[in-house]
Amino acid sequence: MLWVSAFLNTKFELHNSNDDRKPNSVISTLYPELSFGGNGATGFFLTYTILAAVLGIASKFAGANHIRFWRNDSLAAAGSSSLIAWAVTVLAFGLACKEISIGGYRGWRLKILEAFIIILTFTELLYLLFLHAGLYSTRYGPGYRDTDYGTAAGTAAADTAYKGGGVTGTRV
Repeated sequence: MLWVSAFLNTKFELHNSNDDRKPNSVISTLYPELSFGGNGATGFFLTYTILAAVLGIASKFAGANHIRFWRNDSLAAAGSSSLIAWAVTVLAFGLACKEISIGGYRGWRLKILEAFIIILTFTELLYLLFLHAGLYSTRYGPGYRDTDYGTAAGTAAADTAYKGGGVTGTRV
């Protein structure tokens, strides 16, 4: 309860006399050492950047799994996870553009992170397009329409006779 009384008794000023930068929230006024720097969009930008990074890494794992198995179901998993990761990266891209347009003091680390997200948005779009190239032609991958795996069409006749002489072409 001590922090509540400190909060209620605190006089909030827009300009601190010993610092030329303006605080962007109540938290940065109470605790200036916890400030992210930047402007009002910085906190949201960093949140969506971390989320986009985690989803992008998960998407790359799904893509590596697809390269390992090279089947339709792994292609669908890699494609859907890359689409979600790219959508969150586009949100972080929009916040980076908003942060640049607002202006104000931003450190060099924040500027590098903004540039990295802008570049990453387009490279993830390229990754997404390469993954979905199988949708248009089976020349670029297994494709979404190939369903011949899991059938007995690729096995020898002696193998099907051993299993009881089932009908060829049925799913397992």
